[in-house]
Amino acid sequence: MGFRRGAGDARPEPDDSSQEPGDVPLIHAGSAPTPRDATPAPGTAAQDGTATREPGDGERAENAADAETPETSGKPEKPRRPGKAETTGKTPTPKTPGPKAPAGEGAAGATPAADRPEARTDSAKDEAPTTIGRPPAADGPGGEDTGKAAASAETPGKTPARRRPTPWGIVGWTALSIIAPGAAHLRAGRKRLGAAILGTYLVVLLGVAAFALSQDLGSLGGFAIRDSTIMVVIVAAIVLALVWFVLVLSSYIVQDPDRLTGNSQIGSGLAVGVLCVAVMAPFGLTARNVISTRNDLNDIFPSSPGGGVAAKPIDKKDPWAGYQRVNFLLLGGDAARNRVGVRTDSMTVASVDVKSGNTVLFSLPRNLQYVRFPKGHPLHRQFPNGFQGEPGSGGLLNEVWEYADAHPEVMGAKHTGPEALKTAIGHTLGLKIDYYALVDMWGFAELIDAIGGLTVKVEQDVQYGPYGQFSVKKGTRLLSGEEVLWYGRSRTNSSDYVRMGRQRCLLGAIAKQANPALVLTRFEKIFGAAKRMFKTDIPRDLLEHLVPLGLKVKDAKITSLQFVPPLISTGNPDWAKIRRETLKAIKQSEAASETVAAIGTAAPDRPAATPSPGAPKPTKTPKPKPTGTGGSSAPDDKPAKRLDEVCAF
Repeated sequence: MGFRRGAGDARPEPDDSSQEPGDVPLIHAGSAPTPRDATPAPGTAAQDGTATREPGDGERAENAADAETPETSGKPEKPRRPGKAETTGKTPTPKTPGPKAPAGEGAAGATPAADRPEARTDSAKDEAPTTIGRPPAADGPGGEDTGKAAASAETPGKTPARRRPTPWGIVGWTALSIIAPGAAHLRAGRKRLGAAILGTYLVVLLGVAAFALSQDLGSLGGFAIRDSTIMVVIVAAIVLALVWFVLVLSSYIVQDPDRLTGNSQIGSGLAVGVLCVAVMAPFGLTARNVISTRNDLNDIFPSSPGGGVAAKPIDKKDPWAGYQRVNFLLLGGDAARNRVGVRTDSMTVASVDVKSGNTVLFSLPRNLQYVRFPKGHPLHRQFPNGFQGEPGSGGLLNEVWEYADAHPEVMGAKHTGPEALKTAIGHTLGLKIDYYALVDMWGFAELIDAIGGLTVKVEQDVQYGPYGQFSVKKGTRLLSGEEVLWYGRSRTNSSDYVRMGRQRCLLGAIAKQANPALVLTRFEKIFGAAKRMFKTDIPRDLLEHLVPLGLKVKDAKITSLQFVPPLISTGNPDWAKIRRETLKAIKQSEAASETVAAIGTAAPDRPAATPSPGAPKPTKTPKPKPTGTGGSSAPDDKPAKRLDEVCAF
């Protein structure tokens, strides 16, 4: 049996005549195939460098048997056309053996017996030459292309080819990541990172929601208005703006925009840039509004002594210093251009039960004369028989603030008008006035407009204007700020006392309609108006406790008592009667609180006055005694009335 040697083989090539039937010819790369060029000689190397193996004993026996079959014995094989692998010098890929060709047709398509899979042993299969990553070519038309596709899909160690992204797809997934952080990372195959981002976002979101739901509305409002909370919100808004900027940018980059064409890269980059600016804008706007609100609150509510107003230290555990009631003096001032100083035309004391929120409103007329001051007070020394004011002024109650500010030599300090008026009214009612709040009437109109108007039931037409040419019509009306102002100020065809009744209805309407949702949605306008028209000595640290108290008042019982004729005479007031009626109204309000709370026993008597250390003590209020004189009793046996009944809320 003879074999041809490969090119460059130094050994002599045996003569072709020595080839015996059954020998497999060797096909040289680039040469015309011959019947003897089918298979390299055992133990030699092919031209592509792939070593051939020696046939096993079983294969030799099978080769010998095949050589003796009648189909091929003694007949030369027809040369077959070399395949692609053969022409390139690579080892031909074995094909699946088909049926043998009929006798007489030659063995051009016959597979050598040594290459038949069923003839190989396990050891031979393990030693068979293979090409890494190249699967067997498929038979039939297009078999080579099909094999290439399968090879690209099954090549070990390589990621399957990804579909080319579209610019709008990248921008869309980036935009989705704004509300669902991590979505773009999951889309891009970064599953661990995307899941971590999305999980962190959901945990923080659920934590904030759980905290908000675990708090009642009052506590949540008080927490939100703390200065420390406001600072945290400002810092958090700035940090979140940066975090979302990085998130949007990362969501864009992780999707590999480099695979886009030039114009698509530019377009998607511009779109993502707009998204970055858009996502940062709400956080920046929030930070700006919160900073503005913080500045307004700190300007309105004092945090340190100054200007004659001393901020009281607040105990967070007991902000009301152990007292059951807190008393606020609500003033309506008219600082018009043609007036000097502050004239307090509306004066109302709101006495609030800190547990139930039940409130009593005490209204005092501006023309109440000759108010008294406790002993030891500078104005008591100046006016021991009652306040006289400037010569010829009549000594009206609404002049006290202005007089005290105008005469620091009498008061011993400047800007003592608020404290002087608090002392005068507190001594008159037998109460200790804890805080005051002055609202400028013209600024009050801006406040009403800021909350979107006020719904009021107008009992009869109220005329206003220089000639009474304007009017607020009768009926339930949504009034603008200007209409509310004149509804509360007009005395055309009426009197001071009728006007006082309308003013208390306005206060009640604000308390009922200014809900937290309304305040939150319009807080910038409200605080802007309040800054221009509001003055108070309520300390900044008390605000977080006033918010829940205000919510209690909103849903509580509000009663009103006006000290007007015929209950009292403004020119010659019965001071003892004023204090008796005040104490009686407070006890009625406390009894209503105990009834609502389902307390079975009557509460012990509590002092109406709540003095604080260092403050002038009000005169003790004597207990009411039955009188037989008609002059000392009011026509109405129950002068304190529910505000919703009086104002028809």
